[in-house]
Amino acid sequence: MTQTAAPAAALPAWGVAILAALAGACGALGHPPYDLPVAIVVPMIAGFVFLHMARTPRGALAFGWALGFGYFGLTLSWITEPFQVDAAETGWMAPFAVVLLALLLGAFWAAAMSFARWAGGRPWMLAVAWAGAELLRAYVFTGFPWAMLPQALVDLRLGQGLAWLGPHGLTLGLLGAIALGFTYPNAQFPGAVRLRMLMGGVVAVAALFLIRPIGVETPSLTDHTVRLIQPNAPQHEKWDPEKIPVFVNRQIDFTGAGDTVPDLIVWPETALPYLQEYAQPAFDAIAQAARGAPVALGIQRSDDRGYYNGMVVLDAAGQVIQSYDKHHLVPFGEYMPLPGLFRSLGIRALADRADSGYQSGPGPRVLDLGALGTALPLICYEAVFAHDVGGAATRPDFLMQLTNDAWFGMRSGPQQHLAQARMRAIEQGLPLIRAANTGISAVIDPKGRITASLALNTAGYLDAGLPAAAAPTLYARTGDLPWVFVVLAGLIAAVLHRARTRRTRTIDAGTHDA
Repeated sequence: MTQTAAPAAALPAWGVAILAALAGACGALGHPPYDLPVAIVVPMIAGFVFLHMARTPRGALAFGWALGFGYFGLTLSWITEPFQVDAAETGWMAPFAVVLLALLLGAFWAAAMSFARWAGGRPWMLAVAWAGAELLRAYVFTGFPWAMLPQALVDLRLGQGLAWLGPHGLTLGLLGAIALGFTYPNAQFPGAVRLRMLMGGVVAVAALFLIRPIGVETPSLTDHTVRLIQPNAPQHEKWDPEKIPVFVNRQIDFTGAGDTVPDLIVWPETALPYLQEYAQPAFDAIAQAARGAPVALGIQRSDDRGYYNGMVVLDAAGQVIQSYDKHHLVPFGEYMPLPGLFRSLGIRALADRADSGYQSGPGPRVLDLGALGTALPLICYEAVFAHDVGGAATRPDFLMQLTNDAWFGMRSGPQQHLAQARMRAIEQGLPLIRAANTGISAVIDPKGRITASLALNTAGYLDAGLPAAAAPTLYARTGDLPWVFVVLAGLIAAVLHRARTRRTRTIDAGTHDA
């Protein structure tokens, strides 16, 4: 039995897998609604422990899968909520959706641990492979980077590292720091004890830094005021013909409320239940209520290709002067992969208007809002993708998210979605304004701090100053490409290490036989 296998002898493999799942679930406590950010280190530390315990790549695969299943299963438990909107038809899918999604996302972590064990089991190999798995999770099959490890850090000073490193660089940095702690305290050379003491001090300082909250200094504001509209239309009532006038009139009333006319009024995603081509009477009423202020609102439209989930900007006369179509659609929500297969099974996307689902727009587009400057629109799910937010041809003055988080339930889903919007603000050094149907509508400054907000599951409007943009961050200039090269270099180094080790063992075996 090898030295690395010894710790595994104390427990059967299934017992270790249960411990791994529990460690993963502890990591979920770092995210809303629990908000215990220090808990996010538990699955990271556990990953290196289980790598040490695994005897084979297959064992590491199982432990990594259990770790990821526990983490994603609890963090993404809100995924049952969309299936309860029409519970009679889709409610039965809810538990399967959570289990299958947790298994799918856990497979990325499993592959990372298995690779690291196969390559030699060194801690640095797991750090590189794990960061690479998270990179893949953000891109493959259109990506789903929800619940990345740095998402738990947006309230801490450590979360400001997103401005320098982005989500993938910060992930690699966190994992690399833990890998160092598992590597050098075991070094067999003079001074190892002093090195252990040094590493203990580094860990203590890092822990203090980890739990230190971000400062509350007053953000720099522009001279512009934005109004965010939050109608609080529950998803199961949003398209009810009897309730439609209630929610539309509520938004119009909020638009015209008060004595002050804001510089921009923002309604949430699909705020109007009509297609754009039939909505001019509603546009006229909205413009009248806005008293000359431009209004950005979510609305659907159609053409010969199909339906689009989009948004428009109305001028003082109620005419559409800017428009944008959502380009990063939600699989199984707004469209179905392999539509023919799922059609034969009688399964449709949860939010599609037609059998084919929605069509995607051409990509990120900056809108010119006159005196306010330029805005990059993000419709709902698009704020989850750091590389999409940085993908516009020109840098905007602020980010503008229109979302319908009624799909995400009444607790953790909307709060986690807000945390990701805050990540995008930090990464780009840009303010973000966010109008959400059921909340949480908010104004976010370039450091990710919420300067004003409306509570979840309340109806109302919010007038707030628009924060000023900061200088472009390092991550805004570089994007993910540097980390792709770093991860690839690390993976190649791990493969070469394995080949060199096997060659050395072969030579040693031949010498011994001779």
